[in-house]
Amino acid sequence: MAQVLVTGGTGFVGSWCVLTLLDAGHTVRTTVRDLRREPELRSWLRAAAPLDDDRLTVVRADLEHPEGWDDAVADCDFVLHVASPTLRRAPANDDELVIPAREGVLRVLRAARDARVRRVVLTSAFGAIGIGHPRRTAPFTEEDWTNVDGDIPPYQRSKTLAERAAWQFVTDEGGGMELAAIHPVGVLGPLLGPDDPPSLRLVRRMLEGRVPACPPFGMGFVDVRDVADLHMRAMTDPAADGERFLAVAGSSLRVVDIARILRDRLGERAAKAPTRELPVWLARALGAVNPELRLLRHQLGRDLDATSSKAERLLGWRARPIEDTIAETAESLLAHGIGARPGS
Repeated sequence: MAQVLVTGGTGFVGSWCVLTLLDAGHTVRTTVRDLRREPELRSWLRAAAPLDDDRLTVVRADLEHPEGWDDAVADCDFVLHVASPTLRRAPANDDELVIPAREGVLRVLRAARDARVRRVVLTSAFGAIGIGHPRRTAPFTEEDWTNVDGDIPPYQRSKTLAERAAWQFVTDEGGGMELAAIHPVGVLGPLLGPDDPPSLRLVRRMLEGRVPACPPFGMGFVDVRDVADLHMRAMTDPAADGERFLAVAGSSLRVVDIARILRDRLGERAAKAPTRELPVWLARALGAVNPELRLLRHQLGRDLDATSSKAERLLGWRARPIEDTIAETAESLLAHGIGARPGS
């Protein structure tokens, strides 16, 4: 068994990575920005599975500051760099996200290299692969990169430039340290705690009746538990060194299909889920006054397909049926009291 650092242990993907590693018998250290959240994280993990959290250490480190990272990576065999800077408001300019994301990745990689970590697994995103391209029918693969010279949202730009900086660092200054990158599409699945991850907000708003009609696009989705499993496979499998891996469960789903699955699987508890899809022309027009639709302008009227055949072929990874994940996402939100509020 190995000593593994997981950055961002209280995040949606990070907490599931911690749980998956502990369940597999590894010793885990995880970073948080505020140590007051340690009891909360431990309570989530204990509630989710009967495991020995004595093998878990929680330390303070912030991607935007140098303090704490040398101690965080000390004596670790592997690093899962899951954490990424986020903003709770629209950025004034792209650099508000790009610079912290890129510098945070480099900060972790430098500390990992100096501590002689064997391999870093970087959590990137589909947003670093499939944005800013002309229309296409073929699924996106790991050979694709988002076009950062195009008119693309700040988050996708930050993920792309941060990942490119990581690969360049390992080539130029890595000292033999290995790197793999994971590219999840839209991440759904059950919560470990009562947080409100951005990737689950679409399902939450559907349950609350706050999506009167679905935006007209489709994309891939994947279960957070399968994303954590892929991180662990990429951590140890020799075939993962130097590779990128998309994580997606099957073909893309239209947003209106997610609403249909919710109604089919949850019945009256999902009665407020929408039944209609907006016409593309109307969605574009509404984007002038709706910031969320404006951010989706590159996707409207499109189905962004991607394939996980590489992860399946090289690492033996398999994703669970996304219909089950959508239903379990909703069940988990309702169990935590999220999504049960009346529609406005």
